[in-house]
Amino acid sequence: MASEVKVPTLGESVSEATLGEWLKQPGDAVAVDEPIASLETDKVAVEVPSPIAGVMGEHKVAEGATVEVGTVIAVVEEGGAASSAASPAPAASKADAPANIAEPAGDGDPDDAPEAPDDQRRAVDGSGGKDDPATREMPTLSPAVRRLVLEHGIDPSRVHGTGKDGRLTKEDVLAAAKKQGEAPAPAPAAAAPAPAAAKATSGDRAEERVKMTRMRQTIAKRLKSAQDTAALLTTFNDVDMSAVIEARTRYKDLFEKKHGVRLGFMGFFTKAACLALKDIPNVNAQIDGDEIVYHDYVDVSVAVSAPGGLVVPVIRNAEALSFADIEKTIGDFGARAKAGKLTMEDMTGGTFTISNGGVFGSLMSTPIINPPQSAVLGLHRIEDRPVAIDGEVEIRPMMYLALSYDHRLIDGREAVTFLKVIKEAIEDPTRLLIDL
Repeated sequence: MASEVKVPTLGESVSEATLGEWLKQPGDAVAVDEPIASLETDKVAVEVPSPIAGVMGEHKVAEGATVEVGTVIAVVEEGGAASSAASPAPAASKADAPANIAEPAGDGDPDDAPEAPDDQRRAVDGSGGKDDPATREMPTLSPAVRRLVLEHGIDPSRVHGTGKDGRLTKEDVLAAAKKQGEAPAPAPAAAAPAPAAAKATSGDRAEERVKMTRMRQTIAKRLKSAQDTAALLTTFNDVDMSAVIEARTRYKDLFEKKHGVRLGFMGFFTKAACLALKDIPNVNAQIDGDEIVYHDYVDVSVAVSAPGGLVVPVIRNAEALSFADIEKTIGDFGARAKAGKLTMEDMTGGTFTISNGGVFGSLMSTPIINPPQSAVLGLHRIEDRPVAIDGEVEIRPMMYLALSYDHRLIDGREAVTFLKVIKEAIEDPTRLLIDL
């Protein structure tokens, strides 16, 4: 008995997605609720689980295709054995191939090509038959990774994957190819044909075209829309981080022992932002048509780096959370972003954004607001600089702060005052405790 696999509900106002990658191939054994495909929406990657335990059947949609909620993308055969995929079957011939599998887009991109049958793949990469260890443990490869494997003659079963669930990435294959190039290359088998895409020589100028993911396309559209719609302006200030660094050094061990999480700088800046947003409510508001929407709560969007691009999960009611709650939430977001486990609910809403480019070494930037929000606070790296203190030059750990805002709603005086409140709270953290 076969069960259809349909595109699940993706979240409020999200009706379609892109099939990013098949995690299971026809003939693979699957367990109930085991991910068999990865969908890319405008905001997050969503895994599609198997409804039953059995054997992966027919793919009805090709990687890269756009699918709507409720679309049947595959079937799973109940029971059976995974070894059935290796046995001869009429479906293996081209003439008997399912006619309703979506063809890749006709743009000539080899990354969009459907996966080759096992016997064809073995003929190209030179691996052996069913008794070959590399064949028995062949990992699931995306089309782009498979192409690099073929180009460089890499045995994927001998490369440690750093991607999601241990899958190989392009970087893994390129690193293995570089390492392999340092050792004498084995003589190729006489009967093995040359790879379809020849490896470029050192004098060639190579190019590669890769289709933008749905998430990257959405990021591009939203950022450009923000520039086209809002009257963007950025104001700067700098802050002496000495007091926060001292407090963090003094209490970090006790904090971690009691709360099970490290005391970071984001907790201080989130609390300082909540204090400043309370004093300058326009920074926490947004424009809706010809109306201004004010919020009596603070939902802070925290920019987090994910494999597919920058994402902004939301810390709900940050004004009511403790330092420990904020740090735990941010740590959880970071871990789930790297694993691709953030949900649509995590990304929805937000009244103000904090983006910490300092973790990547940024000295100064002009961040772009995340519509429909009206402002974003940019943090940067801490750098020892000479400053004048009571008429004396001292070396202090300084950080530049940047506030980009929509000048249609927020006046320059309000933006400058907002950053001033942040600066005072960070330079004297006691203000965070007594609400000054």
